[in-house]
Order: sequence, then structure tokens, then C-alpha cells
Amino acid sequence: MELERHTYDVVVVGAGGAGLRAAIAAHEAGARTAVVCKSLLGKAHTVMAEGGIAAAMANLYPEDNWQVHFRDTMRGGKMLNHWRMAQLHAQEAPDRVRELEDWGALFDRTPDGLISQRDFGGHRFARLAHVGDRTGLELIRTLQQRTVALGVDVFMECTVTRLLTDAEGITGAFGYWRESGRFVAWQAPSVVLATGGIGKAYKVTSNSWEYTGDGHSLALQAGAGLVNMEFVQFHPTGMVWPPSVRGILVTESVRGDGGVLRNSAGNRFMFDYIPDFFRKETAETEDEADRWYTDKKNNRRPPELLPRDEVARAINSEVKAGRGSPHGGVFLDIASRRPADYIRRRLPSMYHQFKELADVDITAEPMEVGPTCHYVMGGVEVDPDTAAARVPGLFAAGEVAGGMHGSNRLGGNSLSDLLVFGRRAGAAAAEHAEKRAGLVELAEQALADARTAALAPFEREGGENPYAVQSDLQQTMQELVGIIRTAPELERALERIAVLRRRVAALSVEGHRQYNPGWHLALDLPHVLLVSECIARAALAREESRGGHTRDDFPATDPEWGHITLVCTRAADGGVTLSRQPLPQMPPELAEIFAEAP
Repeated sequence: MELERHTYDVVVVGAGGAGLRAAIAAHEAGARTAVVCKSLLGKAHTVMAEGGIAAAMANLYPEDNWQVHFRDTMRGGKMLNHWRMAQLHAQEAPDRVRELEDWGALFDRTPDGLISQRDFGGHRFARLAHVGDRTGLELIRTLQQRTVALGVDVFMECTVTRLLTDAEGITGAFGYWRESGRFVAWQAPSVVLATGGIGKAYKVTSNSWEYTGDGHSLALQAGAGLVNMEFVQFHPTGMVWPPSVRGILVTESVRGDGGVLRNSAGNRFMFDYIPDFFRKETAETEDEADRWYTDKKNNRRPPELLPRDEVARAINSEVKAGRGSPHGGVFLDIASRRPADYIRRRLPSMYHQFKELADVDITAEPMEVGPTCHYVMGGVEVDPDTAAARVPGLFAAGEVAGGMHGSNRLGGNSLSDLLVFGRRAGAAAAEHAEKRAGLVELAEQALADARTAALAPFEREGGENPYAVQSDLQQTMQELVGIIRTAPELERALERIAVLRRRVAALSVEGHRQYNPGWHLALDLPHVLLVSECIARAALAREESRGGHTRDDFPATDPEWGHITLVCTRAADGGVTLSRQPLPQMPPELAEIFAEAP
């Protein structure tokens, strides 16, 4: 068949922060390395992580250290995190930030000339190293510049449709050029998945078109397991108006720099949702309450900086109670709290985003915001030290990997996560490739099967329209597997998903392979469907509320479930099998960290 072939030691699928950091590490370890990205180099969800990189550098608070960061991360994840991943992340994040600075990243500075750090929800101390409100963009710029300077090969606008394996593990990957439709195969003993999230399974999301769960699905089909898939983070603040920009992220930095949430009556409602032991009933004014809550040493902070899952549920409750904004959200107000020049200096991207897209001047009026599907805590089950999946030669880092964030991710931890584990994945992938050098080859039958599957939508006539199927799937997930869940709704979602699986198997497209977005969507939909089933099945099985998973019929957090991880694997019929797995036991010396501070 017509097939472009390449041979490498390590192939990295995805060119966000995790993928680029993995490629740099693999190259520096001596591996012939390639990066394959679905879109253009530099266009990654990493750019949307605007607030900062969480790292206990102690530049503002000398009391901060990796133990406190570790404790915050575990508590934010409601103790369902893999303790070893959270430990490595907290210990290594400061070095990864300094490394970026060495490579040319331009961070904001303190008056003393140190890297500036800001407040974010769930973090006891201000520890987010930032570049205004465009930190992710600076991170990508820095990593991209280094990747290109090192001479790493990059395949842009190229989609991987299948991982190739033999009895010993990974042998490579198969995909196609989006422009021409020509097929391409990479022979490699190591593949690093860094494909990001699953946001396009939902109707309202901050994620771009690329985030169709490709990596999650590819890993599952290759024999790996997915963990924590029931935990989907709905960022509290996405744009809600106009409809064309609904879901676009409004960075947590707005709240970190003093913004507050108000309902339609102008009330700062988050005070009503603070846990009882944080309440300050004696405060007579908003400013007095603010002064009391903004006390890091006593672990107090403004209620808008509670963990994201709690803020999202509070906004959802206000809207359902009829106290929402005209377009179905709430108001985020920084205009009444900070001077205009301060806002434009600290939040330049947000200022321009609202001015250009919604004709709103955030220095003079509030923003309309609401929850938007933003991040999935679940992903490929990996070894914490090497980021290796169950399938030999397969590695995963960043959002596509599970375990690090438990049931809820703290803001800022995503960027440090992808740096820490991107580096570890790349180094381990290079080491594995060296052991398997010369021992892998691509089976011709496997290549032929991958080609046949990719062309199948062209062979069918009068089948299902990919856009109609996508709309129905997104509506199902938005309505039935959203922020608040119940057993009847989840069961109904799984019934619809079973019907959608038959419809996906009957997709058809017209035309030819060049510039054919309908064909591209037809190849993406099986991935979206598979991860949607994982989310719904895991959400139905976990009969409690924890982090990013809220069950209206099981509103309490059950201690018994705090020791259990749900693992999704591929069933023989192409669906999903769910199993329970005990959470790894935390060693006594780390458990003591939680005893030291209430």
C-alpha cells in the first residue's frame, strides 16, 4: 500500500508541555526522537493553563516546602492520589521551573528579583510561578524553542489512529497526514502518549477540537488500563457569553488577584459555601471577612479560592436556585476590587479576551462565567517513577496519565505535573528503546488492518453522519454525566452510549481524503465514545461524592471508597470492563506529614 515509513527509538504523540518535555529528555538521553502532533506545533492545551506553575520554591513564603505542597495536592485530590506521584511532583517541581528559566523562560519577578509566585485555590501558600496570565504560553514557547534547537523531528498536522504491538509490547504507530490523507507509520520500540484530555466529549468545554481522548483510547486498545475516569474537573469559570465563546477559560488568576463571585442580587455567595470550620460569622463587612480569610499561616483564604470542584458546585447551585446571571452563569467581579491599571498589568490576556470576544471591559464591569469541562483527572495507569504503562514500551505523561491528581486537580499542578513526568517519561522511554534496539519491526498485516479501519467510512454509503453522532454524544454527556450525577441518569447515559456505539460503527463520509474534516471526525468519534463509556461506567460504580465526582444520590464522601481505584480495561466486545483495585499504601514517613498539620 501507499505508506510513508519512518524509524525512531522514541515517538512522542502530542506536542503540549508533556510531549515536548518528554521529547527533550529522550533526545538528551541519546534516543532518535520524533514528535507527532494533531495540530500545529505550539497549539496545545498547555497554553490555556494561564495562571502559573505550582512549585514550592518559597520565594514569597519561606515556610513553604515540598511537604506542604505534597499535603495540599493529596488533600485537594481527597487522598485518592497515587502518593508516590504526588511526592515526586512536589519534590521535583522547583527544579523543573528553574530549568525553564535556564532555557530562557521570562517569569514575573518579586521586588528582590526572585521568580514571583501567586495564590491559587487549594494551595496553602502562594506558590504559582507565573508570567502574567499567560504562563502556559511562555512554557510552550520555551520548550518548543529548545525542541527545535535540538533538532528533534516534528510531524505537524498528523494524526495517530492506532498503536502497533507484538507479543513483546510496542512496535510503533500508524496514522495519516491531515492535509493529504496519506498514511504514515513509525517504527519505534517506545511510544510516549502526551495527547491531553477528553473535553470534546462534552458540549461546553474549554478544550479545543483536538481533545477527543485519542491517547486514552489508543492506550486502552493497546492493552493498558485507565484509572480514575469518573473524575472530570469542571473549571468554575468559563465564559458564558456570547455563545460563540461559551466555555473558553477564565483563568483562576482573576480570583487569585482579588476577583470575587457574585450572584444576580450582587451578593458574594461563596461565603455561604465555606465549610463550617472556616466560617467567620462575626465579620460585619466584606472587607473585614476578606482580611480574616486571607491568612496563609492559619490556612485561611478567600472562599473563591476553595478547590475547583467546590467552587464549580457552588456556582451550579446558585444558577439552579434562580440566582444566576442573564445567560446562565454568575458574575466574576474584579473591577470593584482592583484599580484598572493593576488589572491590565496583571491580567492582560483576560482583559483583551473579554474586550475582543464579548465587548466587556473587565476593569469597569463584571464578567459572566460558569462551569466548563476543563480537565480529566483520569488517565493511563502508569508507574510513578518511569511513567510506564502496563504495555511494555508504552509511556504516558500529562493529562493523559492518571493517578497524580486523585479525584481533583489543584490549579497550577497541571503545568508542574507535565514538566516532572514528561521528563521522567522521555528518559524512561529512551532507556527502554536502548534495550529493544533492533528487535522491533512493523507487521504488514497490522499495517493493512489499520489502513482498512481508517478507510472504512468511505466504503459505506448512506450511513450515519459524523456530525449528528458527535452532537448526540456530547449532549448525552453534558446532560447525564455532568457536574451532578445520579444512578438513573448514568444508566440512561450508558443505554444511549450502547446505541451510539452501533451508530459509530456505521459512520460514512463522502468525498476524498484531502482536506476532509468529516473523515477526520469519523476517525475521532470511536475514541470519544470509548472514553465517554469509561467515564459513565466508573461514575455509576463509585457510590459516593468525592472531588470531581458528585452523586446526588450518594452526597457523602465514603471512607471505604477512599481506598479504592476503579480501573477500566478493554472488553472483548469493544466496550469497557471495570474492576476495583486497592490504592497503594502510603509509607509511614509520608503519613506523618498529615499528622503535623490539621
